Amino acid sequence: MITITAKTAAGKIIAEAQHGHEALLCFDRAYAEGDRIEIAADAKHLWVQPDASVLPGEVFLPDGRMTWRIPWDEHRLAYRPGAFTDARHIVSAREMTADEIAAERCLSRNPADLRGDADFFPHCTANVETRNESCFAARNVIDGLRYNTFHGEWPFESWGIGARQDAWCLLDLGREAMLSRMALTLRADFPHDAWWVRGQVELSDGAVIDFALDRTGERQFVDLGGRRARWLRLQNLVKSDDPSAFPALRQWEVYGRDVQ
Repeated sequence: MITITAKTAAGKIIAEAQHGHEALLCFDRAYAEGDRIEIAADAKHLWVQPDASVLPGEVFLPDGRMTWRIPWDEHRLAYRPGAFTDARHIVSAREMTADEIAAERCLSRNPADLRGDADFFPHCTANVETRNESCFAARNVIDGLRYNTFHGEWPFESWGIGARQDAWCLLDLGREAMLSRMALTLRADFPHDAWWVRGQVELSDGAVIDFALDRTGERQFVDLGGRRARWLRLQNLVKSDDPSAFPALRQWEVYGRDVQ
């Protein structure tokens, strides 16, 4: 069973839909600050679209619950112009099939990820986000978009490090999985942007993998060797000697399969 509930900041129910395998909710109401979408499900693997402004994607619910806060004010800059301002809203959630869960796929992609605490995964956090602005937040690197020839507002949001040399970004999948490889898409707004020439990825199993990077806007792949891990952390990123102080990451894709 899947239940979708739209609530106000005070917890008042705005609208609700329920279905055994795929719940579809449509309601008319201008969002107010603090509104949220709550999803409860018997299954832990769902395919979810919390708003028409957000791409659909896979989420993992360790406790069978998902709380999605409607982005407000500055937080909306990481989404398309006009997002969440319409009076009519749609939300959908369906159980993923056994074949989908068993398949090799991108495990990191989660367009619904939010800044701050989250009860659903994948979830990205970092020790720095440029000027604490949403268009440079860690969650942007798993939003499913790879537009990287500019910087700033949607669809060119990215993870910016504010020129910190100790910047790191952590991706939590919410459960252990078998990881085959990852792809990094750097922001490539050259000459505004610099780039990293090398870095490391640490895995929750204790492995640390060094990798090199080039000055390109294309995906750059790193072999993860089929390791079993719950989280990965990008760290020890070394900037090129380019005069620009602004290397940034546009998308971080991690491929693998769930442990059966």
